[in-house]
Amino acid sequence: MKKDGYYSSGQFARLAGVSVRTIRYYDKQNILKPSYVNENGARFYTDHDLARLQQILLLKYLGFSLDDIREMTVDTADYHMMKNSLEQQHKLIQDRIEQMQLVETAIRDTADAIEKDHELDWSQMLRLIHLTGMETSLKRQYQDSTNITARINLHQKYSVNKQGWFPWIYEQADIRPGMHILELGCGNGALWTENLAKLPAQISILLSDISEGMLRDVRRTIGAKDSRFSYQTIDCANIPCEDHSFDLIFANHVLFYCDDIPQVCSEIRRVLKKDSCFICSTYGPRHMKEISKLVQDFDPHIQLAADNLYDRFGLENGASILQPHFRQVTLSRYVDSIYLKEPEPLIDYILSCHGNQNQYLLNRYKDFRHFVQKAAKDGFTITKDAGIFLCRPS
Repeated sequence: MKKDGYYSSGQFARLAGVSVRTIRYYDKQNILKPSYVNENGARFYTDHDLARLQQILLLKYLGFSLDDIREMTVDTADYHMMKNSLEQQHKLIQDRIEQMQLVETAIRDTADAIEKDHELDWSQMLRLIHLTGMETSLKRQYQDSTNITARINLHQKYSVNKQGWFPWIYEQADIRPGMHILELGCGNGALWTENLAKLPAQISILLSDISEGMLRDVRRTIGAKDSRFSYQTIDCANIPCEDHSFDLIFANHVLFYCDDIPQVCSEIRRVLKKDSCFICSTYGPRHMKEISKLVQDFDPHIQLAADNLYDRFGLENGASILQPHFRQVTLSRYVDSIYLKEPEPLIDYILSCHGNQNQYLLNRYKDFRHFVQKAAKDGFTITKDAGIFLCRPS
């Protein structure tokens, strides 16, 4: 018997423009389960299921595997999650368009070289192979960028200190016209997008990150026509710049990710001018502790981070790590906390972390959302324990 508001498998397949066989295959792969199965085993679907299927078909068109899609489609019945997912997919499509434009140029250049020289230009072919292989890294890059944005959004929208983290850092930097500036690990570029109006017209800023995807995001946000900015993929332990090149270097929540922090500090010291400054941020053990407790209360197996990054480079031990490389090291703490009554920003933040949370939460998403909603109903306060070290070589 068919229920009101439900589509049979055949009706559902026709609405989506796919075969019933495809619907059954996604069911078997645990990617799209029916909303209702009657006593005879007939499967029925809803409009929410149709929205999820359309998302799946888009991701499949973009070249993602079924394993990727299973991870990327959490619960389209949650409109907040659906909106975020669509924004992420839009960003991915922009990346793919840019990639295809590069491939088109490489194919045209290779064909022109063959017509002109009557031989194959192997360097052009290698470039073409590299470009067509770029798609394998797009998923990781766009997810990294999305995760950083989710974490920043929680701080931007719900922090008690209304100055804001990035405007505060900018204030400490004393940026002046004519400076040559480098940011290592620029992420989504929030330090600059939040302070663009304050920047002098005559300034040179090199934004770097290990992720090409993040750099593409920043370039799109700032705009390619802003000549003050340039972009380069850089490994912090091997900065491809001449000695004494920069008046100011930033590393915002970056050093604790580096494998060899002393080597990174040596490289930064090498490319800094003598009368210059290196500004690096980190946090302490109390930072965001309420979020860790929240997920542990839901499921004690969850760890939001494999390691305590502040043990590698934090507010307590950062000065001792930096002092062998810089004559003056000064710590400045940012006084702040987070207060909110909405579950969605907390959930976004938790799902963006580097731990094992997705393993335990994605299959129980509705239960977890209800748990967080209950915790935040009367207000949820989160401790912030972060700051910067201002380091001068002389």
